[in-house]
Amino acid sequence: AVFEGADAVMLSAETASGSYPVEAVAMMDRIAQAVESDPLYRSIIDAQRQVPEATIADALLAAVHDVTHTIKASAIVCWTKSGSTGLRAARERPEAPILALTPIKAMARRLTLAWGLHCVETQDAQDLDDVAERACEIAFSHGFAKPGERVVITAGLPLGTPGATNMLRVAFVPRKSN
Repeated sequence: AVFEGADAVMLSAETASGSYPVEAVAMMDRIAQAVESDPLYRSIIDAQRQVPEATIADALLAAVHDVTHTIKASAIVCWTKSGSTGLRAARERPEAPILALTPIKAMARRLTLAWGLHCVETQDAQDLDDVAERACEIAFSHGFAKPGERVVITAGLPLGTPGATNMLRVAFVPRKSN
């Protein structure tokens, strides 16, 4: 299932509620990590990549995937209210981790099951500067990017409008000044 790019895997009822549920989850995690570090894994995932639909949002997220790969960005940060931007980013199966920022707790919980998404509940961005500054700050504080590294950000304009993904921005995580 991991080689096929499954969003999630689960344990059967007997394994999950048996005598060693924590150990069972730890073993499943080790197996998934071993598969993901296999030299063939990335080529299999890339071969399964679908052609984007002829929509602005799909085209933009395909571009996010390509830009992230080309510039070796540390992370992708998706501002999402409806969840569709995060799901589209996950569908591209990028090499970089994806942070899905949303003001809706239920959406953050729902998106957690999607492939590669690390969800963070946060207030909506106030303006374009806030979009980039908080994306960099959250990527740094959650351990996905270091000062001086680049993140690729996507959001919808006007800000806070569900289903309006139409912006791609590359930002540098700022270096701390003394």
